[in-house]
Amino acid sequence: MHAIIAETAGGPEVLQYSPTTDPSAGPGELLVDTVAVGVNFIETYQRSGLYPVGFPFTPGAEAAGRVVAVGEGVTGFSIGDRVVTAEGRATYAERFVVAAVAAVRVPDTLAEVLTDEAAAALPLQGLTAHYLATSAAQPLEGETVLVHAGAGGVGLLLTQLLTAREVRVITTASTPEKRELSRAAGAVETLPYEGFSERVRDLTDGEGVAVVYDGVGKDTFDDSLASLRVRGEMVLFGAASGPVPAFDPQRLNAGGSLSVTRPSLVHFLRSTGERSWRYDELFAGIEAGVLDIRVGATFPLAEAADAHRALGGRATTGKVVLIP
Repeated sequence: MHAIIAETAGGPEVLQYSPTTDPSAGPGELLVDTVAVGVNFIETYQRSGLYPVGFPFTPGAEAAGRVVAVGEGVTGFSIGDRVVTAEGRATYAERFVVAAVAAVRVPDTLAEVLTDEAAAALPLQGLTAHYLATSAAQPLEGETVLVHAGAGGVGLLLTQLLTAREVRVITTASTPEKRELSRAAGAVETLPYEGFSERVRDLTDGEGVAVVYDGVGKDTFDDSLASLRVRGEMVLFGAASGPVPAFDPQRLNAGGSLSVTRPSLVHFLRSTGERSWRYDELFAGIEAGVLDIRVGATFPLAEAADAHRALGGRATTGKVVLIP
């Protein structure tokens, strides 16, 4: 089989389409034929060396596919099952291995609704949007929140989930076209990044928002804090523009007893029951037409480097997907 392999850390050019040996399913694992792979910012951080990984390295944790082998001790899965995961291993490949407890079978009721590309686009960004909306912060019906990168994969899904809970969502996006996509997902107002904190204050009669969901990081952090109401919450869940520099916690007091949290998806998938609950709600939302999974761009697996360039250049909306 072939996989994407980086021999060293570096730019997108280190991602090479190379022959490699087939993986095998060990005890408690599934071997899956890959039909589509989700591309995520964390893989650009790993590839570049910002997040340490061992080399040679095959990126990827998110994918959709068909089970081709079931490891010893696995129950509840059969060969041919259509599965998705955000917790696979080396999924930029024609086959990958995943722990059975971390894979979920796609309901048969979604066979005609959820394409392979959309299935691969769902797990990481869908689960992230779900824990952000329901657990990392819990905005109430009628409250107003700010979601950065509203036309990105997480931003679009998070906006839809929050809007379904009757939370008012303001978003930011870099172009008029992206802002229109965000508005179509349910945002009550969508803003350019320049001067967004002042506009947020205007739109909330000077009060500020209950929650800011910030996956951008360094470039938006200061103005995100300035957008919060008294006792507002900043949920910092990514660093697309770079990590946030160290700051004096006294700023949180001065801003109105603010809170900052830096969550990670793994800490919101602590049990089989929690994982099932999140997937079940996402699948139900898709079936009911509440959630629309946007695939913004697809690339052949061999062109993973171009996919990383597109993602890093913020040239995409929705999800970037690789097709083996």
